[in-house]
Amino acid sequence: MKILFIGDVVSSPGRDMVQKYLPQLKQKYKPTLTIINGENAAGGKGITEKIYRQFLEWGAQAVTLGNHTWHHKDIFEFIDQAKYLVRPANFPEGNPGVGLVYLQVNALEVAIINLQGRTFLPSIDCPFRKADELIKEAKKRTPFIFVDFHAEATSEKQAMGWYLDGRVSAVVGTHTHVQTADDRILEKGTAYITDVGMTGPYDGILGVEQDAVLKKFLTELPVRFEVVKDGRNQLNGVFIDLDPKTGKANSIKRILINDDHPFFT
Repeated sequence: MKILFIGDVVSSPGRDMVQKYLPQLKQKYKPTLTIINGENAAGGKGITEKIYRQFLEWGAQAVTLGNHTWHHKDIFEFIDQAKYLVRPANFPEGNPGVGLVYLQVNALEVAIINLQGRTFLPSIDCPFRKADELIKEAKKRTPFIFVDFHAEATSEKQAMGWYLDGRVSAVVGTHTHVQTADDRILEKGTAYITDVGMTGPYDGILGVEQDAVLKKFLTELPVRFEVVKDGRNQLNGVFIDLDPKTGKANSIKRILINDDHPFFT
């Protein structure tokens, strides 16, 4: 079982990078499953039905979300019918959509779980307790369990990695948009990285135009953040190889494509 995961796709620059490089990545790594985090895919916040369907057309089998899930109101019109769209499972009861999706891949079934952290983010339901609940459910069906933990604090992400070590196949962090260099296999066989990084503008600040962010830091005046639309772009992701019998990770490899790290097939 081989999983390709593409981190936080930001607006049209990120979508362009997915469309351009996903076929090449598939050719190189030959993944059995491709997952995209699309919570910033529409204008830098949220996702639309059109973009969700584009990701599937381009080769993704599932799309995870995060704290901007509800930014575009039309998501309420399609999320319950979007069976491959996974929003944070620890949103409070009554939220539409689901936080756990099962995918049949050849003869194997994979569980995809999306969770959101609470440190420096809204105080929603506990992601650790929700993870316990969903893993107990998923284990009845499959040993292949992939977790996208959308969180701000490195400490909370590391804590989740160790908490789930040996119980899931992989815990990958998203949200902070900067790829970390701590990809590893934890002691009990779970693939882990604190943050996969973002897919979108390369020369912005977390994808946003530099001038607006600098003005905010220098003056503390209100500013409007805009995604960088013209310039160089990047794609960040990870490739994870899982044991076909146990579901534990054999390896995890960071993927970084930009002008300083060209892609080679």
